[in-house]
Amino acid sequence: MVPTSTAPATPVETTARYQRGDFLFATARRALLAKGSVGTVTDTDPRRLARSVAEELNRSGVPLAVGALPFDTGPDTTTPGHLVLPRTVHRAQAETAASASPPAEDLPAPSATREVPSEAGHKANVLATVAALRDRDLRKAVLARALDLDFETPIQVERIVRNLAAGNPRHFTYAAELPGGRTLVGATPELLLSRAGDSVFTTPHAGSMPRSADPGADRANGEALLASGKDQEEHAVVVEYVVEALRPFCRRLDVPAAPELVSTPAIWHLRTAITGELTDRDVTALDLAAALHPTPAICGTPTAAARDLVQELEPFDRGYYAGTVGWVDASGDGEWAVAVRCAEIASSTMRLYAGGGIVPASDAQAEFDETVAKLRTLLGAMGLD
Repeated sequence: MVPTSTAPATPVETTARYQRGDFLFATARRALLAKGSVGTVTDTDPRRLARSVAEELNRSGVPLAVGALPFDTGPDTTTPGHLVLPRTVHRAQAETAASASPPAEDLPAPSATREVPSEAGHKANVLATVAALRDRDLRKAVLARALDLDFETPIQVERIVRNLAAGNPRHFTYAAELPGGRTLVGATPELLLSRAGDSVFTTPHAGSMPRSADPGADRANGEALLASGKDQEEHAVVVEYVVEALRPFCRRLDVPAAPELVSTPAIWHLRTAITGELTDRDVTALDLAAALHPTPAICGTPTAAARDLVQELEPFDRGYYAGTVGWVDASGDGEWAVAVRCAEIASSTMRLYAGGGIVPASDAQAEFDETVAKLRTLLGAMGLD
């Protein structure tokens, strides 16, 4: 049996123990840190992957598996879901979030930066997406851009992770090793789903507005988002998809009539908290993640056509950006978060990602500004503007 520790470390202390190569999934109130590996399960088919993981957990006696699914889980993908059976697992939980966060740790400035595509290129892609929505009978497509950073020395992933956790206490801060020696690091506000026994919980986010340092302007931005017909439409598309994807697995679903307004340090969001009761407890958290992913919040709808469009327009492979990251245990419980506000890190290079949902009413400048605001989550953790 793999050793599992739940005490005496706090979530902050557990996060501070993270070292590159570990798996971390943490908020200010709870943390899961997994170290080492007694086995790895990979597959390009997420449903087949879920079956294989369940079999390996049953065979090995390891209590849980941790890892990530890529953005593209379609039939032609070559990027596999990647889950690790860890050697040791450390858990921590706190009644309340820590009142004081550790001071931010300094990181070196990059030696070079590249926008992929440029601001003009992204705006042109937004306009092309709006046109394609009409021509291809799409309701929504999510368009992303990237920012590449080069450094003179190896990137100190541990410092980025600690800064992300300290600066985004209500997010899920995560770090997961990927094939090829890369590390996926981020702090996402969005839970794809959690399963505990026969209870299912999911919080789809869609519709965004940048925060402002001015309290009055910030409050106005939030109110404008809540009143925005464009953003309400974008959000409704996601909620409809999630409900239909979960319906076959649940005897009951509770869906609020309208979204709520929530905030991160950089962004206002529309969010709907959906709860459900499973019909069959043999359906694991990873089974549910495979059924839900990718949602219209990070892809679009209809799914296949939206995925084709973004892959035509985006000048890069998303890899594990806009995938899902999390864990599943031997009883089928687990948590999976949407892998946004993230970067893929190699030795001395990293690629940051940010995207936004495009609907017929989208404005190219506003969509670009939204990606700028979302990039601030990672850039802020590195002390960059």
